[in-house]
Amino acid sequence: MAIFNLSEKLMMPTAEQALPGRVQAMPLAASHHVLASSLHAPFAAGSKKLLLGMGCFWGVERKLWQQAGVLVTAVGYSAGLTANATYDEVCTGMTGHNEVVLVVYDPEQTSLEALLAVFWQSHNPTQGMRQGNDSGTQYRSGLYLYSEADLALAEATAVSYANCLQQAGVAAAITTEIMPATEFYYAEEYHQQYLAKNPAGYCGLAGLGVDYPITT
Repeated sequence: MAIFNLSEKLMMPTAEQALPGRVQAMPLAASHHVLASSLHAPFAAGSKKLLLGMGCFWGVERKLWQQAGVLVTAVGYSAGLTANATYDEVCTGMTGHNEVVLVVYDPEQTSLEALLAVFWQSHNPTQGMRQGNDSGTQYRSGLYLYSEADLALAEATAVSYANCLQQAGVAAAITTEIMPATEFYYAEEYHQQYLAKNPAGYCGLAGLGVDYPITT
């Protein structure tokens, strides 16, 4: 395998540079280890979904499956170029993928804004291609939405949270990538609900201690 240095892992690859990937999807268990819901579509009627990147996806997924109204979570790779990438491939920085969590939720039990409040408060959205000690394109802050209305709300919350950070004395600008959702590729089975299966496992999730002013 080729060896990639840190500076390469902090830059998005071009389509020509990206690893080729494969047609086969990752084999997975049928149901969520904690919520017992199906990990695969079709999801519950009326449910909505989004993808969130907040650094290492183990702790992010645990944070999200604990939220009221969340029906399904799954970890995987998105916003990159390599089809059905493996974890090792993502770690090279040559897939362009972010480590993300798919969240399926019931909009009658929670709101997109409530989930976005968890997003903003639970990680540092000002660090570019990094989250804490984890560096690389796979650890960038990102929000990936499935409708124009959801995308507009995500962008509005970014402006609101930037104002909150400024008022709290945080000078750094928000670097969160906000864009329409692209293909979500499930990560390997052992990554799914990892911290439920390995309670003492690594979790680097940490926010800035600044609340998001939820309005709904």
